[in-house]
Amino acid sequence: MEFLSAPWWSALLAIVLIDLVLAGDNAIVIALAARNLPPPLKRKAILWGTVGAIIVRSIMTLGVVWLLKVPGLMLLGGLGLLWIAYQLLADQSDGEHDGPSASTFWGAMKTIVVADALMGIDNVLGVAGAAHGAMDLVVIGLLISVPIVVFGSSVVLRLVERFPVIIQLGAAVLAFTAAKMVVGEALLRPVFGDAHTTDSMQLAARWTLYAVAVLGVLGAGWWSQKRAQAALAQQA
Repeated sequence: MEFLSAPWWSALLAIVLIDLVLAGDNAIVIALAARNLPPPLKRKAILWGTVGAIIVRSIMTLGVVWLLKVPGLMLLGGLGLLWIAYQLLADQSDGEHDGPSASTFWGAMKTIVVADALMGIDNVLGVAGAAHGAMDLVVIGLLISVPIVVFGSSVVLRLVERFPVIIQLGAAVLAFTAAKMVVGEALLRPVFGDAHTTDSMQLAARWTLYAVAVLGVLGAGWWSQKRAQAALAQQA
């Protein structure tokens, strides 16, 4: 693809749109993972978490041809993201957990990078497809996504501090994203079909999984918080 040609600009626009659409998930993960940190570390975690996530995503993009050949990758990524969504809820309770939102800079960094790597599977496939093999487009698209994610994370973090219910909403969004990854797994295509399926059974299977994932994560998070509160009450 010729540099700065009409097809080049068209492909770049597609990549930017992909980054914009998926930046919300990244912003939610970064904000929720950093919410328990002291104020100075929150800004540091947002910045370096975004840098780490972009580096991981760049490496994944370079290896996208190999990723396409890995069977079950979307399924494993979706299950991993479900666990992270649950942990983000469970870690609200009492600070004794060692999970994703532990009150340490490196704990938050680990969550941000791992979660972005899991969510980034479908993103890098989309970006690589839109770039048609032009690595300059991939790099530019990744650079553009950095300020989008940093700004979005800062906004979400301020909203979380003011409206804690956003934590539940964010976990629900991540659970839905995880379910979409599972549905997109090629090995499960006989069950869920492809993105254009009109089969009623496959559509029902898709929406059932979406509901089970979201309600399951929210329910498990609520149960974990109640159990932790009961333990604290007994200690008191």
